[in-house]
Amino acid sequence: MQPKRKVKISTPAETAAGLKSIQTVAYRIWEETHIGKGVKTLFKLNQPEGLDCPSCAWPDPDAKDVSKIAEYCENGAKAIAWESSVNKIEASFFQQHSINDLLEKSDHWLEKQGRLTQPMVIREDQDHYSPISWKDAFNLLAEKLQALDHPDQAIFYTSGRTSNEAAFLYQCFVRQFGTNNLPDCSNMCHEASGKALTETVGIGKASVILNDIPKAELLIVMGQNPGTNAPRMLTAMEKLKQNGGKIVSVNPLPETGLLQFRNPQKPWGFIGKPTAIHDLHLQVKVNGDLPLLKALLKLLLEAEKLQPGKVFDQAFILEKTSGYQALISHLEQLNLKELIQETGVPESHVRELAEMLIAKKRIIIAWAMGITQHRNAENTIREIVNILLVKGSIGKAGAGTLPVRGHSNVQGDRTMGIWEKMPKSFMQRLGKVFDFQPPEKEGVHAVGAIHAMAEGKAKIFMGMGGNFALAAPDTAKVFDGLKQCTLTLHVSTKLNRSHLIHGKTALILPCLGRTESDISSLGPQFVTTEDTAGRVRMSHGDLEPVSPTLKSEVGIICDMARAVLGKSNTSDWEGMKENYDLIREKIEAVIPGFERYNENVRKIGGFYLPNGAREMKFNTPDRKAQLTINPLNPTRQPETPFILMTVRSHDQFNTSIYGYDDRYRGISNSREVVMMNTDDMKNYNCTAGDLVKLTSIFAGKKRVLEGFQVVPYNIPSGCLSVYFPEGNVLVALDNNSVESHCPASKYIEVFLEKLSDGRDR
Repeated sequence: MQPKRKVKISTPAETAAGLKSIQTVAYRIWEETHIGKGVKTLFKLNQPEGLDCPSCAWPDPDAKDVSKIAEYCENGAKAIAWESSVNKIEASFFQQHSINDLLEKSDHWLEKQGRLTQPMVIREDQDHYSPISWKDAFNLLAEKLQALDHPDQAIFYTSGRTSNEAAFLYQCFVRQFGTNNLPDCSNMCHEASGKALTETVGIGKASVILNDIPKAELLIVMGQNPGTNAPRMLTAMEKLKQNGGKIVSVNPLPETGLLQFRNPQKPWGFIGKPTAIHDLHLQVKVNGDLPLLKALLKLLLEAEKLQPGKVFDQAFILEKTSGYQALISHLEQLNLKELIQETGVPESHVRELAEMLIAKKRIIIAWAMGITQHRNAENTIREIVNILLVKGSIGKAGAGTLPVRGHSNVQGDRTMGIWEKMPKSFMQRLGKVFDFQPPEKEGVHAVGAIHAMAEGKAKIFMGMGGNFALAAPDTAKVFDGLKQCTLTLHVSTKLNRSHLIHGKTALILPCLGRTESDISSLGPQFVTTEDTAGRVRMSHGDLEPVSPTLKSEVGIICDMARAVLGKSNTSDWEGMKENYDLIREKIEAVIPGFERYNENVRKIGGFYLPNGAREMKFNTPDRKAQLTINPLNPTRQPETPFILMTVRSHDQFNTSIYGYDDRYRGISNSREVVMMNTDDMKNYNCTAGDLVKLTSIFAGKKRVLEGFQVVPYNIPSGCLSVYFPEGNVLVALDNNSVESHCPASKYIEVFLEKLSDGRDR
């Protein structure tokens, strides 16, 4: 198998952002949309009275600190250009392109074709989508749902970009239909964070806000690449450095965003030296994080024994935690040398970080999917909490937990009830406010949804945004499951692979983007979102919709609910569709923390939701934070030569592929690559550009990724890396974390076989 594009390799960048970032943004705007239109939108992006970025969930500064020049990053600007594209997909496009034709196109090509503009349908045995009216589309959905033997035969997925208002109505509609089958993208990224944090500190969210970061004495960034996945985080890190704080990165790859930074909001910063970001980089082996954390705890304990009360915050431990003595007994039994050996990090580096922890009190630990997408993810996160608790570094300014959420409103969606197992208290309030009896049976998560479709237990799949076919693990099994459905339906702004891997009947319902005006019969409407720090703010676009036939997500859900639930349903779907304040009144009545929602969200900067951990009030059974004992890494198959992890390129956001330029890593023109240590390349007689086959074996079944090009890279020996979502084909569906079922996309045991020399091509 030959790659579609030949890779070009250059030296990885040493500095993030800066002038090159601005040039890239300008090019994307020119490429996708009208310059004036794009620039106008960027000036309103993340402004207090503008629109919330549809890209990542990084929090905005307080209104007084917001940059009027550019309160956005390169990826946010790309997302805006991507959404406000001047290109349109109309009925003629689908007349020209059959499903088989479109399946041959790249994911980048599909999204480059522009915005979807009208509802489309494809019926059994057809090979082209054709137009359908909104009314007929909703009636078709109602017909298919009502024909099911049981509501649990339907699955209702949610993307992380859905607004609070749409997410709340969506879960309410689904539960009134009769199921809790509400998987979402959290199931595939930060579910482990929510599970471990709720258990240990009583809330599955960050305990810090944006203003805490510059106040920290030490920030440890684990399994995260801020320069690509949350670039605005670099601005906060720059302030921390200016205040004398230290930054340590823990990652198998030495990412550019953690090396040096030129702030694009400060043009004068383009000359002279850039800001050096990290003070120390610990290049762990893939999944070496848990033994590293245990080694650090053991070194802290040794120091505490020498200086009682000087290293651990004993007053905090006594008053605010449980499990201290059991943890100490566990640590004393561990072998420090063995732990350090498992990390792959030089002992001197481990001890250097331990000395920083010993000396500092205001400590923040940030992490992302490099931590959560492992089979032992929850154990690792609980160990992060252990370090913060023994140091008393939770509930204080400049100290705490920071799980960095990836998608714009993924955290808000969960707050709104998008979860297959919402607590009984939420369900009781929801039922009372909407006058119905919510279903009691727990729904399926994302992995469970794939199993249900593949086994024929689920007949209908609906996606509220996103690109489930590519975002989910075990690509072949996902494709097979979706194809078995009697109906697949996607609410989308652009064409993607999920529209082509469809059920016997399929619907595409196009919706407004966040950049566009949402005007009902009562006038302009706005939506709200929740960021990583738990702040809720309003967002309203002002661009003219790309097509007059588009509906808002709220409008689609309300019309859908009325068609499916019938005229006898007492919920005011018509009223909420026209007046989003009515939706927020319902949210206020159901969800604690949203008191005076309509009033507070109209304030500049919005408002923060309650956060017990931030206030040192731990909502656990004994009202104390839990110190825990966590088993070490799961056993690796001894014959497996490599551990592979998936990563994002600098030219993508989740499954949206903006281009082929992974600028920071020096890889361009192709995504069909595998990053490989140079010593491993020698052992396998590989040179740059050679073609290889990767094979994973899980539970006796082989999964193969063939024809990828070798790229020499600074990655630990025995570790490999490929891009997401291309690497998902290697992730077995049951290769996931035991507790939250989060796919282990960062820990895939693989074999590598050389196929041909790059020079032969």
